[in-house]
Amino acid sequence: MDAIDRDILRELQADGRLSNQELAQRVGLTPSPCMRRVRQLEQDGVIQGYRAVISPEAVDRGFEVLVSVEVRRDREAVEAFEAALQDIPDVIEAYRLFGSPGCLLRIAVADLRAYERLWIEKLTALTGITEVNSQIIMKRIKEPNGLPVGH
Repeated sequence: MDAIDRDILRELQADGRLSNQELAQRVGLTPSPCMRRVRQLEQDGVIQGYRAVISPEAVDRGFEVLVSVEVRRDREAVEAFEAALQDIPDVIEAYRLFGSPGCLLRIAVADLRAYERLWIEKLTALTGITEVNSQIIMKRIKEPNGLPVGH
C-alpha cells in the first residue's frame, strides 16, 4: 500500500459517497487508475464496506449505555452468550476482553425505561452471566471517524 492508496482510504473514510471523478481529483489521479486502486483495495479486504452514518435521535436510539458483563469462563457459556448477543439489535457493538470485565457492550435504546426493560428481560437473562454493570453515556466527546491510515 502506497501513499496514494492511503490518501484514497482517508478520503473515502471522510466521505464514502465521493464519485470516482471527485476521488481521483482529490488524490491526484485520473479516474481509471483511481477506480482500479479502489477495486483492488476492496478485493484485498482493506475496504470492507460502505455505510451511512445515522443520527441516533432520528431513529429513537439517542440513549446509549456502555455495559460491562462478566460471563462464566467456560467455552460453552461464552459461545452461548456471544451467539445470544447476535439476536439483540439494541446491542450495537460487543467486544470480548482480556481480563475483567470479560465483555463490553455498547447499547443504543430510546431512553432509560427502554434500557431497564432490556436489562431485566434480556441482559440478565442470558446464560452464563454472573455480573452486569452499566455506565450511562453523559456526552460523546469524540465521534468515530475511521482509522488513522498514516503516511
